[in-house]
Amino acid sequence: MSSPDLDSGVVAPSFELPNVGIGPDPLSLDRVVDTVDFAVLLLLRDYHCPKCKNQVQTLAEEARQFAELNAVVLPVLPEPVERAADWQEQFDLPFPLLADPDKDIADRYDQPTRYGKLGELHDLIGRLPESVVLDTRGDDAEVVYTYEGDSPGDRPEVGTLLDEIDRLQETFVYDCSLVDC
Repeated sequence: MSSPDLDSGVVAPSFELPNVGIGPDPLSLDRVVDTVDFAVLLLLRDYHCPKCKNQVQTLAEEARQFAELNAVVLPVLPEPVERAADWQEQFDLPFPLLADPDKDIADRYDQPTRYGKLGELHDLIGRLPESVVLDTRGDDAEVVYTYEGDSPGDRPEVGTLLDEIDRLQETFVYDCSLVDC
C-alpha cells in the first residue's frame, strides 16, 4: 500500500545512525547517495518481532539481486546499538544494520503505529512495518516508493521491491548531451 504521508518525489529526510553491519559506522544518507543508485529502508518494529527477523533474513538471501541493481538494503531497528549488534551476530546480514534507539527515523519517515497512546508506548504492540525505496541518483535522495503495513505481517514481497527498483531504472532518461546514447 502506498503511503499517504510520505509521497513519492519528495526529498528523503536525512539521517546518520550507528551501523553494526556492513559499511561505515555511523552510516549517513549522504554516504549512501555517494555509493549506490537506490536504497531500501526497512523500518522495523522491534527487536523481538519474529516477522522482522524473517524479513531481514529473507532479504539477506536476495542481497545479490539488490546489489546487481546497484541498491542497498538498510534495515532500521528502533533499538539501542547493543540489541542491533545482537541481531547482526545472530543473522550475519550482508548489508548495513542501523540502530535507531530514539526512533528519529521512524518519526521522520512517518512509520505507522496503531492503538493510539498505548501503541506509541510499546513498539512491539503499536509500531507497524514500513518499507521505503529511495532514488539516490541525484544530489538528494528522493522517496520513490513507500509501503506501510496495515498489520505486523503486512510487508512487501522481495520481488515487489526488486521490481520497483528495476522499473525505476528502466524509466531513467539519460541526458544524451552528457552520455553517449
